[in-house]
Amino acid sequence: MRNRSNDLPATITLRQLAVSLGAEFDRGLTDQGPDPVITQVSSIAAAAPGCLVFAEEEASLAAALASSAAAVLVSEQTKVANGSKPVLRVSQPRLAFARAAVLLRGAPASPSIHVTSVVAPGAQIAGDVSIGPHAFIEEGASIGAGTIIGSGVVIGAGVCIGSNCRIYPRVVIYSGATLGDRVVIHAGAVLGADGFGYVRDRASGEYTQFPQQGTLIIEDDVEIGANTTVDRGALEETRIARGAKLDNLIHIGHNCNIGRNVVIAAQTGISGSSTVGDGAILGGQVGMGDHALIGPGVIVGGQGGILPKKKLLGPGVVFWGTPAKPVRQYLKELATLARLVSKTGEK
Repeated sequence: MRNRSNDLPATITLRQLAVSLGAEFDRGLTDQGPDPVITQVSSIAAAAPGCLVFAEEEASLAAALASSAAAVLVSEQTKVANGSKPVLRVSQPRLAFARAAVLLRGAPASPSIHVTSVVAPGAQIAGDVSIGPHAFIEEGASIGAGTIIGSGVVIGAGVCIGSNCRIYPRVVIYSGATLGDRVVIHAGAVLGADGFGYVRDRASGEYTQFPQQGTLIIEDDVEIGANTTVDRGALEETRIARGAKLDNLIHIGHNCNIGRNVVIAAQTGISGSSTVGDGAILGGQVGMGDHALIGPGVIVGGQGGILPKKKLLGPGVVFWGTPAKPVRQYLKELATLARLVSKTGEK
């Protein structure tokens, strides 16, 4: 989905929004009737005239229809009584609501480069890029059209950032990293730092850093949360594939490969050379050892632990515990342990 400034006029009517969402009309939008202007999305409780809300259950539908909202997003199967306010029918109301929020965002401020920012002469900056106060863009970096660079951001030499990205304040992107289009990086994130790799001298016990000269590739439509860190590859690359969403306070080690549309919750740590397959979901505080594999579509519950070189496979299979096991097996073992403890206590 493209930005509002590219798709829709400054004032968006319900009819225009419905077309953009691919929604079907259900009463209230006739050629003779008014076509309300939609200004924002809202919760049902806080809805005001001009707001769009969504409903997925009977209770929320009744509240939505009784609210001050201009219109309601509902599923294609939902029955709405005659005389109610306009509704838009879609296959996935929550998803359509999120997409509507993107479309309704105001156009960004006019692009500008702050006088206190430092842009190296050899950096390539598109004409409509915004750069905030005290940002630093090093030699050979390139920034694509429509990208916004926040205050205090450091972009290293040779970094390539695509179009329509948003880099929030105090982000640091080390040299040589590549970001695709529509990437969002939240405040304080560090991308492309050296991985944690050392070689121990068996004679002296001293450590020498293994070369950390690889790259970091972040594909289109990735979002990375505040204070998350992603290390560069050691000799090759670390890659975050298209559409992946990383929460705050996550660490991704060197040489990792995070698949398309992966979702990872806060405080998860993934050790070097590990792989997370397309569409996998990792709960909060998951710990993943080096050279481990989480297969496509696997779900790992919060605080799950994956030992080094282990594989978790099976689309839709939920794993839990440390070491992570299928949740049914994990719960059965917990129940068995509880019975053993109970019997021990009775003796």
